[in-house]
Amino acid sequence: MKRNIQLLIIDPQNDFCDLPADWRPIDPVTGHVTSPALPVAGAHADMLRLAKLIREGASGLSAIGVTLDSHHRLHIAHPTFWKTGAGEAVEPFTPITAAQVRHGDYAPKDLSMLPRALAYMDELERRGRYTLMVWPVHCEIGSWGHNVHPAVKAAYNLWEDSRLAMVQKISKGSNPWTEHYSAMQAEVPDEDDPATQLNRVLIASLDRADQIVIAGEASSHCVKATTEHIVDKLPSGRSHKVVLLTDCMSPVGGFEAQHQAFLDDMASRGVVLSTGAEILATLVSNA
Repeated sequence: MKRNIQLLIIDPQNDFCDLPADWRPIDPVTGHVTSPALPVAGAHADMLRLAKLIREGASGLSAIGVTLDSHHRLHIAHPTFWKTGAGEAVEPFTPITAAQVRHGDYAPKDLSMLPRALAYMDELERRGRYTLMVWPVHCEIGSWGHNVHPAVKAAYNLWEDSRLAMVQKISKGSNPWTEHYSAMQAEVPDEDDPATQLNRVLIASLDRADQIVIAGEASSHCVKATTEHIVDKLPSGRSHKVVLLTDCMSPVGGFEAQHQAFLDDMASRGVVLSTGAEILATLVSNA
């Protein structure tokens, strides 16, 4: 009997990929080669391996879902939101705590946003998963960086054409008031925005699979957060059917320890750590 094997690809977007120059277009406005905003070392190679897996194992895949980090330029985790206490720009990769904001080290550029920003940061820190990080503006809706890595898109388009099926696109991150690493829910859900709250429909759909294969970027952040929520929230509790493709994901530079801790934690909870080649054999036998 054919097994239900679902592939979930986390944020396989240009802005997260260390694409070589010949994979990057010329910006017609500036005349410069377009650069990814937040490239993860090894991500391009990860995506090429993932594309090969999709092409060669297509007949064994029952469903494919793709999450898309989808931000506005103005966002609480972007430099566009913040200034220093001296009124200067805040550089990307700056962590900011609520205490620093209260001390006056940092402030929203629009001071009317201060109460809500502090309420968010207090709750984020109370939950204990993350401190607010100011990232480069990335995956801006409508931009080249928001698009899916071309090889991955070409591979899943072939799957769609052969199966007369649609790859599910799952958007996250468009609420400017909360970080949204996990595709299952935002770090601090907004009670007025259902898109930030736990996606029970998606989790239930994944739980119908016999195997949930997860790949994407970055393993230290969005893959980590999404997988943790899936394992925590699966109605069946069957974490052993979750498979992480360790050679189709990489961490943000400087967060290698978080990557390893994530893999170790998931393995201890029954999640399977595998490679593309190993899963390809499973998909071919499931054709």
